[in-house]
Amino acid sequence: MYTYAGKSLGAPVGFLVGWSATLDYVLLPMLNALLAAIYMGAVLPGIPAWVWVLSTVVVCTALNLVGVKLAAKVNVALVVIQAGVAIAFLVFAVRAISTHGESFGTTGWDPASVPLPALLSGASLLALSFLGFDAVSTLSEEAEHPRRDIPRAILLIVAAAGVFFLAITYAMQTLFPDVSAVGNIVGASPEIAKYIGGAAFQAVFVGGYLTAVLGCGLTQQMSAARLLFAMGRDGMLPRAVFGRVDPRTGVPALNVLVVGLIAASAVFLDLGSAASLINFGAYVAFAAVNLAVIGFWVRDRRAGRAEARGAVAAVLQLVLPALGFVVNVALWVSLDTPAKVVGVIWALVGVGILTLRTGGFRRPVRTLNLED
Repeated sequence: MYTYAGKSLGAPVGFLVGWSATLDYVLLPMLNALLAAIYMGAVLPGIPAWVWVLSTVVVCTALNLVGVKLAAKVNVALVVIQAGVAIAFLVFAVRAISTHGESFGTTGWDPASVPLPALLSGASLLALSFLGFDAVSTLSEEAEHPRRDIPRAILLIVAAAGVFFLAITYAMQTLFPDVSAVGNIVGASPEIAKYIGGAAFQAVFVGGYLTAVLGCGLTQQMSAARLLFAMGRDGMLPRAVFGRVDPRTGVPALNVLVVGLIAASAVFLDLGSAASLINFGAYVAFAAVNLAVIGFWVRDRRAGRAEARGAVAAVLQLVLPALGFVVNVALWVSLDTPAKVVGVIWALVGVGILTLRTGGFRRPVRTLNLED
């Protein structure tokens, strides 16, 4: 987002997009730790929430400091475990639907009963489930074949997550048409796991969720640290602090620690507030990336490049990005007021940093050479 928008829309815009995305990236590990506390608290209510928060942060920080290769190997193992548990959850849910005499169909799915503002408000929070697919791009410098593998990985993640989320949502909506039946919706999943598979499966589910917490925490913290590193290397953040890597591990260790400290602040927040704060930066960044696609299309057409000509190019590089921009703006508007206030303040801080680093916009903004 940071580099792409900067190359298309101008380096100052790229910095502000990256700065907005930073709010998303550095807060995602915090949300992850918060979810760990919520889920584990539903099973072991006697243990204080801060214990789970800090434990999650410490483990993820330690693994990231060791090095990206070991972190990646651990993450692969965790993903395999959580995928198995997730598939088992779906199978048990489908079995429970059949056992309890429910029928697969459109019962409980009436779009007319959901006003558009409520739909957008819910979507503005639920989109949090998809955030992170773009984080793969921050590992381009570690990938062996980045031009081929990074785009494939992003599309594969979106497709797999989309299919899985739709399947789970459909099964759970069919099983519980009235969501109030599950009690506390925030920590309902462990109870649903017990309902569909018994106490044994509940234990397996919670264990699988802990692996998911660690897996997500690893990648989220790693991505946030590398975004800060990219901005520090370009001189837009203090290079001596954010633009350095550990010569032994190749990890921006100080950045990892900074993100870990921010994640530990989850002990002071609730889930709704944290989700809204994170989505603010994400929607700003995604909207800007859609505009950047259009910007490159305009530039390529003026240059007479073949890839920007024809109806297919117009649909892929103009119509779809324009639609994406409108959707992201609509979701951004639907966020709650406190999140927008904090987000605007964060953006103004970014403008202040940009003003200082460019001497009142008298000096150009440094950007990374994409050919490096």
